[in-house]
This record gives sequence, structure tokens and C-alpha cells, in this order.
Amino acid sequence: TPFLTTIDLLYWRDIKQTGIVFGSFLLLLFSLTQFSVVSVVAYLALAALSATISFRIYKSVLQAVQKTDEGHPFKTYLELEITLSQEQIQKYTDCLQFYVNNTLKELRRLFLVQDLVDSLKFAVLMWLLTYVGALFNGLTLLLMAVVSMFTLPVVYVKHQAQIDQYLGLVRTHINAVVAKIQAKIPGAKRHAE
Repeated sequence: TPFLTTIDLLYWRDIKQTGIVFGSFLLLLFSLTQFSVVSVVAYLALAALSATISFRIYKSVLQAVQKTDEGHPFKTYLELEITLSQEQIQKYTDCLQFYVNNTLKELRRLFLVQDLVDSLKFAVLMWLLTYVGALFNGLTLLLMAVVSMFTLPVVYVKHQAQIDQYLGLVRTHINAVVAKIQAKIPGAKRHAE
């Protein structure tokens, strides 16, 4: 197939296509660390236009020299239907609405302390994120996320037994700590109900 699924890309099933996608993401993110978003978008548009204009001129000259009438080199792409139907737009907005509503409900639940333990976990997470935010900016975190997306699945597949063993130990310790905290907080289980 000409296009790989996201899973195929992340597991490097076609090294050439994954390398192109991964390299493109890295180039874009590194560009954004050096230039503004407006500049990066403008340079990308200029690069794409330069390639398509050059190809169009090349094909026109080739047709003139060979005296052929092949027509516009991008004719098939120009005739492709790229509009979204009303059903597709409705599907995407329904999906977006579902995620936004669930996120708002969960944030309300956490901030208004419906479950004390969950709100405390959220507070600890936010406290840890203050330190992460002090060390990295959002673009650096995005860059690290992209690199992790393309490396961690492959590392996990190659070392699954060892990783699962260590994750099991960590999960056991976390559950023990949470159980101790719940035992020390009076009424923590009642708030969860």
C-alpha cells in the first residue's frame, strides 16, 4: 500500500517511509526552535512552490522539445475531490465535542474534589509539571515526544520481557503507596463513591 498506518510508521515496518516522516517531523521541529512559526510556514510554502513550479516548467520544456501533448503534469491531482462532506464535518465535530465534554467533566471532578485521592494525584502531577516546565519549553517537550514516539515502540518490542518485569515492580510499589495514603486519609474511600 502507498500509505502506511500510524502503527506501521511507529514500528518502522517500512524504514524508508518511516525515515521520511520522522525526518520531516524533526526538521520541522528543529526549524521551529530557530525561526518563528510564520517564517517556517513561509519557507515551507516557498520550497513546495519552487519544486512544483520547477517541475511544471521542466515538463513544459520537455513537451515542447519532444513535441508531445501530455497536458498539465498535475492534472490528476487538480481533478481530485478534496472537499469534506457535511457528514464528515459532522463526524469530526461530534468527536471533538465528545472529547471536550469529557475533559471538562474530568477537570470539574478533579478541581471540585469529588474524589480526594484522585484530586491529590492530580495536584502531585501538576506540581511535577511545574518542574518540567521550568526545565523545558513546550517545543522541546514536543520534540522529545516525537523522538519517543518513533523509538520507544521499537525498544519495547525488542526488550518486552524485561520492560514488563520492571513495569510490574513499579506498578506494585505505586499501588502499595496509594494504599498506604488511602489508609491514612480518613474517608478517602467514601469520597470515591
